[in-house]
Amino acid sequence: MNVSYQWLKEYLNLDEITPEVLADKMSRTGIEVEDVFFGETGLKKIVVGHTLSVIDHPDSDHLHICQVDIGEDEPTQIVCGAPNIAANQKIIVALPGARIAGNAKIKKSKMRGEVSNGMICSLQELAFSESVVPKKYAEGIYILPENAVPGESVFPILAMDDAILDLSITPNRADALSMRGVAYEVGAIYDLVPQFKTIELKEDATETVADYIKVAVADTEDAPSYTIRVIKDVTIGESPLWLQTKLMNAGIRPINNVVDSTNYILLEYGQPLHAFDYDRIGSQEIVVRRGTDETLVTLDGAEQTVTADDIVITNGTKPIALAGVMGGLDSEIIDTTVTVALESAVFDPTSIRRTAKKFNLRSESSSRFEKGINHGTILEASDHAASLIAELAGGTIVTGIASQSTLKAHDVALTITLDRINRSLGTEISSREVVAIFQRLGFGVHHTAGLFEVVIPPRRWDISIEADLIEEVARIYGYDRLPSTLPTGRTTIGRLNPKQELVRHTRHYLEGAGLSQAISYVLTTTEKAQQFMLTNSQPTLLDMPMTEDRSTLRMNLLSGLLDDVHYNVARKNQDVALYEVGRVFYQQEGQVLPLEEEHLAGVLTGLAVQNDWHSNGESVDFFTLKGIIEGLLETYGFTAEITYQAVATRDGMHPGRTAAILIGEEEIGYLGQIHPLRAKEYDLKETYGFEINLQKVIDADKVPTIYQTIPKYPGMTRDSALLVDETVTNQELTQLIMAKGGNYLVDVHLFDIYNGDKIEAGKKSMAYKLTYLNPNATLVEEEVTKAFEKVTNALIETFNVVIR
Repeated sequence: MNVSYQWLKEYLNLDEITPEVLADKMSRTGIEVEDVFFGETGLKKIVVGHTLSVIDHPDSDHLHICQVDIGEDEPTQIVCGAPNIAANQKIIVALPGARIAGNAKIKKSKMRGEVSNGMICSLQELAFSESVVPKKYAEGIYILPENAVPGESVFPILAMDDAILDLSITPNRADALSMRGVAYEVGAIYDLVPQFKTIELKEDATETVADYIKVAVADTEDAPSYTIRVIKDVTIGESPLWLQTKLMNAGIRPINNVVDSTNYILLEYGQPLHAFDYDRIGSQEIVVRRGTDETLVTLDGAEQTVTADDIVITNGTKPIALAGVMGGLDSEIIDTTVTVALESAVFDPTSIRRTAKKFNLRSESSSRFEKGINHGTILEASDHAASLIAELAGGTIVTGIASQSTLKAHDVALTITLDRINRSLGTEISSREVVAIFQRLGFGVHHTAGLFEVVIPPRRWDISIEADLIEEVARIYGYDRLPSTLPTGRTTIGRLNPKQELVRHTRHYLEGAGLSQAISYVLTTTEKAQQFMLTNSQPTLLDMPMTEDRSTLRMNLLSGLLDDVHYNVARKNQDVALYEVGRVFYQQEGQVLPLEEEHLAGVLTGLAVQNDWHSNGESVDFFTLKGIIEGLLETYGFTAEITYQAVATRDGMHPGRTAAILIGEEEIGYLGQIHPLRAKEYDLKETYGFEINLQKVIDADKVPTIYQTIPKYPGMTRDSALLVDETVTNQELTQLIMAKGGNYLVDVHLFDIYNGDKIEAGKKSMAYKLTYLNPNATLVEEEVTKAFEKVTNALIETFNVVIR
């Protein structure tokens, strides 16, 4: 929120406090001030001018030659192309040598042969944002009030000499989303009491609001308080400059004297208001209800379809506004408006947030309704706005208020002890200091024997528990005054637990194997959340997702990694190898919170070995991925055997190139090729992936890794080529060889597979190298031959192999 220092001074005596000092003090007491800036910074030699005459340029169809009084003895000539330039206007003039927005320097020049001694400026050329320039002047120069004096600086006139404090308001301090709220905060910091002007409400006793309108609320949960005031005989026009500059400095575009009055009250009280053109409402009643799949054209010109999720303001038949978010185009204040229906209300925060997000219509009003407003000033803000409209638009306030309200603003009473405060803060604050702090905050306080009874007014609805009072004491006492202490007692040496050690080892191994770590979004679409699942589960949906693409908690890691690979490939990074360690979320019957399970996943695509001068490139394939996973799982040291089984069907995976990973009899994950159709959805070519339930890996029995010295004795090898049925797998053969190979068989390596014309149909040749080693003695030929014969006989008996 942008806070005007000069506006703040209307409530508090800050003459001896500079904006910079105030900003520093506020930041150190709980409300961060991100910046202090002056509108005039970087600008110079910009003054008021008075156009004495304006004639068309003889050599141009859009330029004008102006004689301008700039407070000097003689008028000066300036060439201007603004469409709204005319004689007898007070304008903004940048003199020769001036600096305007963008650090542009103005010089004397000639335009189509005519001398131009300066420049007549728009607000944009004084660094005002397009979004705050009044629509009337959006395409031309800005016209100053008649009382502006030629030659004087424009900065005080446009309030550009005012310091603007950019406050970063946290959701729990929504009370500071108003000038009055900030005034109370600053008053508490400096022990000052804000002074607010008393508003005198003058009503016309000849008519009552009942003659004009009545209101009804279908559900008081949606609108606990809803009121309408009526101001008649208004004349729509420009707001005075003081009001326009306050709005522009706060980041709000001036519209007209009625709408600007409601926005002024929004800034002062934090109470959103809305002004309807009474004659365009279409009835003499206002009904607040839920939408029923009907349409409404909002002020931005967009047609919105409102449903039962949205609170709408209706004329009893059709919607005329989105409650708390944006008014309807058909009932907006226009130049011919003569009677205003002024709304002041409280709406359900959750519903307002959903509607604003649904239609992408976040506004100053909706942001305040979402975070909460002061229930104690709803009517006061309405009265002030009505008085201001009557003053600026020349209207008359009709007697009474049309209202339906179940809301009663009340104080909150809390108790706390001095010992509790000091124990929490580590301080030795006295009772007198605590009482003074509560009084500076504007709270009622009664102190007896170390017990404080504190009464909090409705303007601080964020305070409801004892801890809130402790925070208030700490803020005003000063965070910088709280004592610092060092830890006492014996310290413990930190170390990783077994899970952390395993995860860290996993990361090191995979990165050594050429994979890079990725961190994907935990939230995804419902469709992607249900892909590649290891466990069947219903999805966990967010009640209020930021976008549809981030609406569901993931139940796999692979889909997120495929998004990452797609992002890389789309940017010409064709060779990608990624892994991720993270949690997935499963619904549990009878449980509110989902089960969080640790998973490990990876994706590879492109080349495993690059093309270079001495070798050809090799694409990633099934065995590239399987080799990485085999190596990783072997390093864990499972007591049970690790096996791989072909899988015919698994969601999203190729039916002929996918294997389940088992520890003993328990499946812990899978690996294989992403199904070509699924890969096409991600715009990927041949891609391989895996996903493992890391929690099962963590829980599985393991033996520690034992390092041994290099053997002193030589080993022996035997090669064997086996003719077997094509249905026999390498895993089956390897398991049998290791089981029958004897104590000295240490390794079985498949080094060749052949099935061609020289082998009968349905058969294949598989060649193995068997390595034997006795770590304690030299092997003799007879021992190895005998062991090798046992393996050969077992293979013949079990798989009917033929030794080639």
